[in-house]
Amino acid sequence: MTNPPADIPVWCVIGRAPDEALGSVRGMGSTIGVVELDDARERIGSHHLGADKLPEFVRSREAQARPRWVFSDTPNWYPALLAAGVQIERCYDLRLTHAILMRSQLVTDRSAVAAADEWDAGPVSAPTAPEAEALFEVTERRSHIKTVPHDIESALAEFARQTTALQTASDPGRLRLLLAAESAGGLVAAEMHAAGVPWDIAEHDRILADELGPRPARDAKPEKMLAVAEEVRAALDDPRANLDSHVKLLHSLHAAGINVASTSKWELEQSEHPAIAPLLQYKKQSRLLSANGWHWLDEWVSEGRYRPVYVPGGVVTGRWAASGGGALQIPRQLRPALRADPGWRLISADVAQLEPRALAAMSGDTAMAEAGRGRDLYSGLVDEGIVATRQEAKIAVLGAMYGSTTGDSGRLVPRLRTSFPAAMGLVDSAAEVGAEGGVVSTWLGRTSPVPSEQWRRLQSAANQFDATSQDETRARRAAGDQGRFTRNFVVQGTAAEWALAWLADLRLRLARLPGVADENPADDDRNPGVTSAGETVGNVAEASGPVFSRRAHLVFFLHDEVIVHAPAQHAEAVATAIGDAAASAGKLLFGNAPVDFPLDLTISERAAKG
Repeated sequence: MTNPPADIPVWCVIGRAPDEALGSVRGMGSTIGVVELDDARERIGSHHLGADKLPEFVRSREAQARPRWVFSDTPNWYPALLAAGVQIERCYDLRLTHAILMRSQLVTDRSAVAAADEWDAGPVSAPTAPEAEALFEVTERRSHIKTVPHDIESALAEFARQTTALQTASDPGRLRLLLAAESAGGLVAAEMHAAGVPWDIAEHDRILADELGPRPARDAKPEKMLAVAEEVRAALDDPRANLDSHVKLLHSLHAAGINVASTSKWELEQSEHPAIAPLLQYKKQSRLLSANGWHWLDEWVSEGRYRPVYVPGGVVTGRWAASGGGALQIPRQLRPALRADPGWRLISADVAQLEPRALAAMSGDTAMAEAGRGRDLYSGLVDEGIVATRQEAKIAVLGAMYGSTTGDSGRLVPRLRTSFPAAMGLVDSAAEVGAEGGVVSTWLGRTSPVPSEQWRRLQSAANQFDATSQDETRARRAAGDQGRFTRNFVVQGTAAEWALAWLADLRLRLARLPGVADENPADDDRNPGVTSAGETVGNVAEASGPVFSRRAHLVFFLHDEVIVHAPAQHAEAVATAIGDAAASAGKLLFGNAPVDFPLDLTISERAAKG
């Protein structure tokens, strides 16, 4: 790999700079500072720009050098660029990377990064205003939670601290890969919010009407729910039963002779009382109404787009969370409302048994890898004679990863220890470390949090000379819980790293696909249907915004599933890109490990799941 010329920036650090009228007040005003660094992270140039000039500056630098943009927090900067029609190739998100480096066991000296507690903060909420200049000016006023500093001096100082910390890493290559993937995830989250999920409002309303009845007046319950509620009350012989109050509902159930300790589905299903079936139906209807009913539709869907707010790294294992819109909890029954624009398609892909495959790869367990090679891993366990049914295989594998020791899991997990000693040895070892109060790390170096102070107090109390049997029981239970957490952390966290690598690679592959034009090209007998810019003729998805209205783009991500919105004529190319990105992610993380990551791929107008 050749080094870039000395005057071409490799890194561009962005931050607010003080306006002249404000003197030296740090980070105030609308002036943006950009400091350019070379490959050695030495300063080679700097610029001061008005906020309205930043998008064009970034566009120019992307065309010239494609540097890695150093953001204090991607949601603070990138949405405005996207709104102005500017997409970047790479970034380095200081907030996300700080969270990794301050805890990673791979970093020998974390003291300076850990001491910069102003960077241990939550993300800026994703903006919704359309104007780039306004977006830059109001960012700090939008958030009501602690956020990282966004001025140029703070960004440069934190970047320097992180650079120094990386230099002390025992395996800097892995850690750099994790930081790059995490930062790419920040870009993907912002881009998916900007493009939005294509959403069929009429279909959503139809589904709600079928399940609940026609849309009622404000704050009233729909008629089908009311009818089911009356059915429950009749079966309970309690016309005043309150089905929406846990305490009052329990009282009504007990009065009817239904002796349950809670209103959970699992416990209610143990009873054969005639009130149970309609009660479970009512609870299902209530969840749909509260989580994805008409109020949700009014708030989150506009102009044919659903724009949830993703939070990359929102879970300690590295999995994503959502801070609004419930993107990670879209019920299966609403999936038909995910509908491509006219002339476009939704290409959906999910990975079969991602976490067990990640475990096989990171542990080097060739027997486990072979059980899932080119086939469903659970069925592979049946074929190998380890268990009798696919359901037993699923129970055994999940029990191994989550530390279940009772019931069917307790009976089946020992068979995995015999068949897959390397994989089971890895998770068992992680559990032992956690139970003793230690921390564990994922394949690329994300490290679990230390046990809480309350956990340590429980262990200390159990070790006192006057400890009671209750003290010892509480300590053992807490140790077991922590062991189950660390057991799962290494697997779920490594699977999340694979998914990030998949997303990052796929994002770049999609960017290289051609776009579409909304007008017929000039007469060209040599290549009909193609414009002079290389675009194919087709419908334009205006609601996806200036960056994505003409080409394939990611619109949805859920742990092990992606959905891409693409022009119909490019759907097959997108499907190929998704598969190639999955294979590339496996090789990037695990080299030549004999583990594959098979995908269930569909191309359709709607994203309904069977």
